Amino acid sequence: MAAPAVPAPVARPDRGRVLGTRPWIAVLFLLPALVLLGALVLYPILWTLVRSLYGIDDFRHFVGLGNYGDVFTTSATLTALKNTAVWVVVAPIATTALGLVFAVLTERIRWGTAFKLVVFMPMAISMLAAGIIFRLVYDQDPDKGVANAVVVGVHDTFAKASAYPGARPRADGDLKASGGGSFTTTATAVPGTPAALPLVGLPPASVASQAPARAATASGDSIAGTVWLDFAPGGGGTAGKVDPGEKALSGVRVEAVKDGRVVARATSGRDGTFTLPAEAAGARLRLPAANFTAQYAGVEWLGPTLVTPAIIGAYIWMWAGFAMVLIAAGLTSVPRELLEAARVDGADEWQVFRKVTVPLLAPVLVVVLVTLVINVLKVFDLVYIIAPGSTQQDANVLALQLYLSSFGGGGNQGVGSAIGIILLLLVLPAMLFNIRRFRRENRR
Repeated sequence: MAAPAVPAPVARPDRGRVLGTRPWIAVLFLLPALVLLGALVLYPILWTLVRSLYGIDDFRHFVGLGNYGDVFTTSATLTALKNTAVWVVVAPIATTALGLVFAVLTERIRWGTAFKLVVFMPMAISMLAAGIIFRLVYDQDPDKGVANAVVVGVHDTFAKASAYPGARPRADGDLKASGGGSFTTTATAVPGTPAALPLVGLPPASVASQAPARAATASGDSIAGTVWLDFAPGGGGTAGKVDPGEKALSGVRVEAVKDGRVVARATSGRDGTFTLPAEAAGARLRLPAANFTAQYAGVEWLGPTLVTPAIIGAYIWMWAGFAMVLIAAGLTSVPRELLEAARVDGADEWQVFRKVTVPLLAPVLVVVLVTLVINVLKVFDLVYIIAPGSTQQDANVLALQLYLSSFGGGGNQGVGSAIGIILLLLVLPAMLFNIRRFRRENRR
């Protein structure tokens, strides 16, 4: 019986070869990338590390870790550290959560693809353009800023705006300030004697559309009077008297106050006149502060208190689409059988989302969250453009402080380099986490 044939040994590539070729050929192909990596990444990192050990005068004065001490003792950099911590905690979580909501909801609507396109569209806009857009959105003037236009519109719907902000009585007149922004006559109202309530302090152009003022005529026991702008075009006229050409102030609320109690109210008409009932006899006439308070100007979005949340809102507007697209891609790989099984077992939609969808999407959510953490540590453009000069220090972050310390007037590249190294050390844990996660994925 013939012996079984022994298979010929399979030739294996040499241990010294990579992908079946000679090592020096692999090195030759990798050399351009290694040179670029060293020139664009490794060399700047090493130079920044060395520069952070020297003072403001280049490499003439060695200060060791003194620049790092300055970073943690200077008020500007401490504010930047605090704001950076707020960014790292709030922005990635809020953006990821919003992207998750968008990704899940767009699966249920008919025009989900169009909605995703609209939400993702801000990613096509540069940080510079987005900063300019939101600088206008947050403008304090409601005629320019969309945010304040909405806020003022809603506010004025439920709260009546003041009629004539800034108006005041003449210094030599009968009307005197009575506290809280209101004005009250020193003399009491007398039936049959017209009450004159002249005001000044308003630009004539602001009341140009008002009708001419008319001197009131009192009759019977009622109290009549006139509220008007005591300013005659071209000058002249008599103070405290309605002169030809002077404008009426319509819509002014007038109160009759007796013994600290309001006994009657009236509102001036189109010609500035008003009439109070007989109960107002012997009372002082008061013009409440509501007539003169400054009109509601909206929210100070870029003030010291709200500037950082406002800029974070602009960041979320830009990056929510990025989170949504990645999470939506992960959502397509979720087994529908598991979702249907959970529903069959009696779980409602919220329970399916919280106990099935989110745990299955956990790897994708981690990827998005870590990516956004790295991104917000480097945020610079939005803060520099949106925050006005008066509140830029209140919105300061580490990347912006690096620029300000090195080139924006500080002129201390030693401190700027130290901030750069600190930023690198803050980013490294997230990078190492991603590398370990990628290796685990490849081993599966």
